[in-house]
Order: sequence, then C-alpha cells, then structure tokens
Amino acid sequence: MLYAARRSLKGRKSGAQGWDFSTMAVIGTDYVPVRPKLYPKSRDTLTVDAKFWKSFRSQKTEQQIASVTNIHFCPSPPHDFAVTSSTRLTIYDGKTREVKKVISRFSDVAYSGAYRGDGQLIVAGGETGLIQVFDSSSRTLLRQLRGHKGAVHWVRYSLHDKLHVLSAGDDNSVRWWDVASQTQVFKMDQHTDYVRCGAASPSSEYTWATGSYDHTVRLWDVRAAKCILQLKHDKPLEDVLFFPSGGMIAAAGGNAVNMYDIVGGGRLLYSIANHQKTVTKLRFTTPTISGVPSPRLLSASLDGHVRMFELEKFKLTHASKYNSGAILSMDISPACLTLVVGMSNGSLSVRDRRKSLEEQETMAPALPSLTGVQESTELLGMEPPKPQPKKLNPNNYRYFLRGRNEKASESDYFYAREKKINLTRYDVFFRKFRYRDALTAALRTSEAKVIVAVMEELVARQGLVRAMTDLDNQSLVTLISFLGRQAMFPKYARLLIPVTLKVMDMYEHSFKSVPQVKKPLAWLKDRVAEEVRLLIVLQTLQGTLEPLRHTATLS
Repeated sequence: MLYAARRSLKGRKSGAQGWDFSTMAVIGTDYVPVRPKLYPKSRDTLTVDAKFWKSFRSQKTEQQIASVTNIHFCPSPPHDFAVTSSTRLTIYDGKTREVKKVISRFSDVAYSGAYRGDGQLIVAGGETGLIQVFDSSSRTLLRQLRGHKGAVHWVRYSLHDKLHVLSAGDDNSVRWWDVASQTQVFKMDQHTDYVRCGAASPSSEYTWATGSYDHTVRLWDVRAAKCILQLKHDKPLEDVLFFPSGGMIAAAGGNAVNMYDIVGGGRLLYSIANHQKTVTKLRFTTPTISGVPSPRLLSASLDGHVRMFELEKFKLTHASKYNSGAILSMDISPACLTLVVGMSNGSLSVRDRRKSLEEQETMAPALPSLTGVQESTELLGMEPPKPQPKKLNPNNYRYFLRGRNEKASESDYFYAREKKINLTRYDVFFRKFRYRDALTAALRTSEAKVIVAVMEELVARQGLVRAMTDLDNQSLVTLISFLGRQAMFPKYARLLIPVTLKVMDMYEHSFKSVPQVKKPLAWLKDRVAEEVRLLIVLQTLQGTLEPLRHTATLS
C-alpha cells in the first residue's frame, strides 16, 4: 500500500517544498514499522569448564613492593595464604582477603614462604641461604637453619610429620633438616646446577622430588639419603609436582610440561607445550564441575596465561589471561574458591568465586514450608483447610476489575482490541517520506541492526542516496564512524561497503571543511588497510594449500 501510494503520487509537487508529505501521511494508514533482521544466534562457545573458571571474578589487585616469588595457601581452614615478595612475607586472611600480618624479619630477599600441614608454622628461605621458621599467629621467629652457601629458593615441611624440612639451594645441594634441634640431618649434592623447585610425594613420607637447572628431576629417599631415580628434561626445571596418586610426576621446564611414570621407571608419558614462554608454576586441584569432581592441572607462565588441563588426555579446557605482567607464582585454595596469581612487576591478582556461589544461592527458589496449622492437621490425619477466597466490596479497586482474567469458552465470541503500534522516530519520518531525517534518527540510536535495517528499507524505496545527501556535520561524522566500525563485519559488508564508497564519492570535497571527520576517516582507513593485509595473507595461504590439495586429489 505504501509503495503504491508513492507511485500513484509520483510527480505531485507542492511548490518549492517538494513532495506533499501531508497527503502521503494520510494515505499510508496501514504503515508497517521497520524491524531489524533476525540473524541466526551465535552458539554459546563457553564449555562447562570455561563457565566454571570464569566464575572466578577479579576481587582485587594489589601492588607488592617487588616481584611476587611465591604464594602458598594454608591447608587448614579458613585457608589463609602467604605471599612472598622482596624482604617481606605477607599473610592474607582467607575470608576477607585482607592483609592479616606482615613478617619482615629478613635481611635480604625472601623466598618460598610456605605453611606447615597444620597451618601453625611458616618456613621460608632467603637470598643469604638462611632458613627461618615463624609462628603464623604471632610472627615470632622460632628457628633458624644455617648451612646453605647460596640462596634457598625452595623449602617445604614434610607432609607426614611436623619435625622435618627439605630445602634446595643455589649451592646445588638438597638438605634434610631436623627443625626441633636446628640441625642438618644430611646433604645430597648430586645436582650440578641451581636447585629451584621440589615436591613431596603424597603416597610416601620418605620420597621427595627436586628439579634443577641441570635439566634433571631427581627422586630422593630420605631414609637412605640417596637418589633413587633420575628423570631428564630438555630445559632447566622451574617446578615439579606429584600427581595426587603419587605414581606420576609433572615437571615444568621451558614452555613444556612433561608427565613421567614413576612406577614404570621414569618413562615419559606425555608432554604439553601450550604456553609461549617459560612455565613457572604447576598446581593440581579437584573442583566440582556440574556436580562431578574433575581433577585439573593448572600451569602458569611468563606469557601471562594460566591454563587448565584435564588429566585423562591432558587436553586444554580453559585459559585465563593476565595483562599485568609475567606470572612468577600461582596457587589455588584447597576448597577451589580462590585463585591467587603473582606477577613479575609486583601485581597480586586475587580472583574469588564466593560471590557467584552466593548469587546462585539467592537465585535458587525457596522450598515451601508447612505452617503450624498444616503440620497439626497432618499429624491428626486431617486434610489442611483450604484458603477461602477474599470477598471484594465496592470500596476495593479490584472490585471493578472482576472478570478481566476470565478465559472465554468455545461458544463465546471474542473481540480482540486492536493493538496500538508504537512507532519509533525513524518510522514516523518514514511515514512522512522524510528519508534524511529517518537515517539521522537511526544513526542516533547507535545500534548496528537498526541502522542497517533502515538503510535496507531506504534501498528498497530507492531513497538511500537522497537520504545521505546534504547531511549536517554531526550526522556525517556519526555515519562515517558507524561505517568504520561495521563495514568490514561480514554480516553487514554486502550492504555497507557500497554505502561507504558512495559516501566517499559524495563528500570527497567536503571533508576538509569538517575537522571532526578526520579521526573517523583515519580509523576507517586503518580498518581497510588491515582488511587488505588479511586478504593478502589468506591468498598466500590459499596459494600454498592449492598444490597440496591438487596432489592429494590426484593420489
């Protein structure tokens, strides 16, 4: 009807005013509003793992005075965590994530602050080679272990007793200490370079593993004070970790993480190299994903990523990017509620998923509860009384709304009220054939789907060129900015690329007089150049693959 009316009035003018818009507006009484196209919905690319790890929301990022070299969670609730940075060891509260205590009894850089199994003591090494033991609640210095001739980058309490500590230093030695007497039980010096990492076996209280810059992982039996197995790696070792079963070990060196079978004599089972730079930390955790315990291996790297792997085929399930800097340390709470990452520039990122759990609990529907009357009647074997409908009187407003929700029966006649069509501003201009104003109104919405729908309607009416003629400066800047953002988008490119070329031709001589248009024009130029570079790369790749495809077809 609308197009027929326009064709029937072709050539009718009202003096210098152009078309007689008032007459056309009266004729177009059955106007159909412009609606954006319904494009296919993009599928949800988030896997179950990705949704779980994205529930760790960034709670805060703190700045330490130097690089964060170690993070360690207390095994006992409320799971406080110790952060080692420069000459300080900072203890954060496990509930509030606020600073709880600061231990600064170090004469030089501190390393490897770690809790004992019961959380009452903290042991830490240092640049001077001195190992110190502190009371975690009072910060009191309890013991000092002397003997290392170089920096001690790694030290841990035994998982099975509270009296012994294993340390590894830059003097190429691994030492076993009796903390109570502050004496060294024995020293193992088979490593030929710095020893920077280690781990205790969860299945044997006498088995430990250490990793060195000599490209080897050595397993030690502290009863005999000797190396019982040696594993070779291609790069200097930054971290080693026993699997929860104790039968396998993961070793991080360079950008690769190797999995070794200890029971099978140290056979290399698998190697993953998903990071671009050196892997610095490894952690195992067992979160409950979709109601199922799902063991995962976490790896942190200097490339700023923390990656999660499943343990069956070691496939990557998720990756988190940290833009603050290279990651030196990382740990996750035993309850899998808090993920803490330390950077080389001193940034400490704390991500917590407690808020997301609280939101899920608040969104869960409350279970209906029985009232006292219902409970008593059920105990007596009687049916609970039915609630009586509330009587309405003329003094109540709802009295005059009776019957509005009544449903008509099959024998009744139903007269539907005509729905009023709420026209948008650009629809109002379309009814009056004011195409330029309709385009300007659509541009002000800043919604790509709406603007494209209006342009398609203008193309159907053969009025797009007229709508883009003599635009004011603000509308011209808005139009070019929109074309720069969306013209290369595949969904809209078929329409917007010709529109862009037409706008360039129409306003080629007007750009110099509009200084505001320089920035969007430069942005549009960069987008076109980027698209051209991408096409050149794709054509090069196509030329490389074409002979291979042809050869495969002939064979």
